[in-house]
Amino acid sequence: MSTSSSNTNYVGKAPNRVEGPAKVTGAAKYSGEFEVPDLVYGVVVSSPIAKGKILKIHADKVLSLPGVLQVFSHENVPHQAWFDRNYKDDVAPGGSPFRPLHDDEVKFSQQPVALVVADTFEVARYAASILEIEYKEEKHETDIESQRDKGHAPSKGKSGYKPPSSRGNAAKAIEKAEHRIRHEYIHGTQHHNPMELYASTVHYHPDGKLTIYDKTQGVLNCQQYVTKVFGLSKDEARVINLYNGGAFGSGLRPQYELFLSVMAALELRRSVRVTLTRQQMFSIGHRPHTLQTLEMGTNPDGTLAGLKHYALHETSRFEEYTENVVNWSGMLYQCDNVQLGNQVAALDVYTPQDMRAPGAATGSFALEVAMDEMAYAAGLDPVDFRLRNYAETDQSEKLPFSSKRLRECYRQGAEKFGWDRRPLKPRSMREGNKLVGWGMAGGVWDAQMQKAAAKASITADGKLTVTSAAGENGTGTYTIMTQIAAETLGLPLEAVTFKLGDTDMPEAPVQGGSWTAASVGTAVQKACLAVADKLLKQAKKMDDSPLKGADLEDVEFVNGLIRLRKAPEQSVVLRDVLQVSGERQIEADSTAIPNLLNMARYSMHSHNAVFAEVQVDEELGTIHVTRVVNALAIGRVLNPKTARSQVLGSVVWGISMALMEETVTDHRFGRYMNHNLSEYHVPTNADIRDIDVIFVEEEDPYVNPLGVKGVGELGLLGVAAAINNAVFHATGKRVRDLPIYIDKLL
Repeated sequence: MSTSSSNTNYVGKAPNRVEGPAKVTGAAKYSGEFEVPDLVYGVVVSSPIAKGKILKIHADKVLSLPGVLQVFSHENVPHQAWFDRNYKDDVAPGGSPFRPLHDDEVKFSQQPVALVVADTFEVARYAASILEIEYKEEKHETDIESQRDKGHAPSKGKSGYKPPSSRGNAAKAIEKAEHRIRHEYIHGTQHHNPMELYASTVHYHPDGKLTIYDKTQGVLNCQQYVTKVFGLSKDEARVINLYNGGAFGSGLRPQYELFLSVMAALELRRSVRVTLTRQQMFSIGHRPHTLQTLEMGTNPDGTLAGLKHYALHETSRFEEYTENVVNWSGMLYQCDNVQLGNQVAALDVYTPQDMRAPGAATGSFALEVAMDEMAYAAGLDPVDFRLRNYAETDQSEKLPFSSKRLRECYRQGAEKFGWDRRPLKPRSMREGNKLVGWGMAGGVWDAQMQKAAAKASITADGKLTVTSAAGENGTGTYTIMTQIAAETLGLPLEAVTFKLGDTDMPEAPVQGGSWTAASVGTAVQKACLAVADKLLKQAKKMDDSPLKGADLEDVEFVNGLIRLRKAPEQSVVLRDVLQVSGERQIEADSTAIPNLLNMARYSMHSHNAVFAEVQVDEELGTIHVTRVVNALAIGRVLNPKTARSQVLGSVVWGISMALMEETVTDHRFGRYMNHNLSEYHVPTNADIRDIDVIFVEEEDPYVNPLGVKGVGELGLLGVAAAINNAVFHATGKRVRDLPIYIDKLL
């Protein structure tokens, strides 16, 4: 079956966001904005120490304040089901998850140690500020530098972690190489800092059931967590998230405000809202501080002889979080001798968590800067060096790529940027007192698909509603799912409504990994095709139907018609089919699952190449990124506008990672000291100049039925490294410790 008419061919076009008006007018409600009856407010009290014991909580003074309803702590927390068994959420790493208010032990700075609930937010906030708690402080360790020789290979790893595989004899190959480099690359702790604060609004119904509005990237994950922890049925705990003001991975796991708000609601039998402060947003996970060592050697012709890549990153003492940091170095370039190692070290910090392009953003930064250094050591242009080492197959998995147009990304990106005018020698370009540098880098990210389900329902007036419990982080999910559904059934966009973010809807995975378009999109398409099949069967029953004897493959749904592909003049009006049939609506459910055979036969990835220009003030050392070109091969592009927006945001984040972003810890206190948006620096509009996005045409018949690969994570990759390489080209000075501050250049 096809939908070939230009009037209803929406996939690949760029309509405006269907949820745009709701967002700009304020009609879109976020988790901390829902008004529910009998609402009271909880404010979290955070630990000022990094490790130790709670000796005493002096709650009497606070409880005597008018309006204060309760002070919850480990001293009075009601018994929970998870105290008996080691319940985890869907995406938890190995180990024992953190349990708020479980006991008197303090495991990390800013750990929630109490929840003050009052009938107004102002009273709750004041009461929390005067709550006196006595602690016994113990010696802590939060500095990964102290753990350089204490790391260990992960024993369990998080979901999706793949122990790196080595091949050949890298040490021997590097020893015999014509040119060699060996350097350490570091980036510190980074935090997600989405605009929307984490909040849960729990509506307590008279029958004891809960409707929970939670900031999350996965309502079903949160429902599973709540039902397990509190011993509830799914019918007793409905979770809703209609809009998300950014998350970038911080919402993959249920955060502690969800536990605290549900606990308080069940205990008080009242509706409760808990919203974290900006400072407390730094206590819910982070991109881990990581140390990497990369060693390379080349043959006389510039091909890689050997590569060694090792990484050490932090985890908490109660969970073993791991990232695929070094794996990318075994597959992005052709090299027969590769040695990889990934270790973790336990510290007195909260468990790190996935942050846009987890592992790849870290590992590819080191790899792509090292590739630039290796190119210079071999006297080669950085693009030419990469092309000499282009990987036609995935050597790590010993599989062909399902598709790979990275070579074309290099070509189109370089052409748009004007790379052929770049002199190889550093400090050879300037504008006035500004040194000018051009750098480039590449990236690779998994093209994944997860199991997902959707339901489609069309009514007699020709209106289609499609539902799935997917998430919307601002990526355009509402819009692209509407496009897929409208095209599949040949309806105008305004006749289609896509609904998401509700546990009463069909199952969908957490929104992460750049897999939502592939997973939920395929489920939406399948559900709409199932409706199409039912519509055709009804149409064939109509008197004098021109579609008698036609199969689904013989017809197309276009402009509200069902018509024969080979004889378009023979058609029936879709609304007539429903009205004649007497059905009020026709609906169908469908589940999409990955093609396991294709997954076993092919290595599935998206690729990109990034080109960056910087200007560095020769006297002051200030850096401005003046141009970025990001060329990406991401399979089929469902909506160029929303996809481009994803890449623009990723490039901005890459600029932030290269030049600004760092969470600073005072290890004397084991505490993040810049836990606010005035001192945790991210770019503003004035920091961003020209960004060009190129989508390289790519067809992939194996990756999923829609042929899409996802773009959000990939767009970040290569950006920080390209900027780093451009700074070297401008100044002749190599900085291997992010971010690149002024003092590192002076």
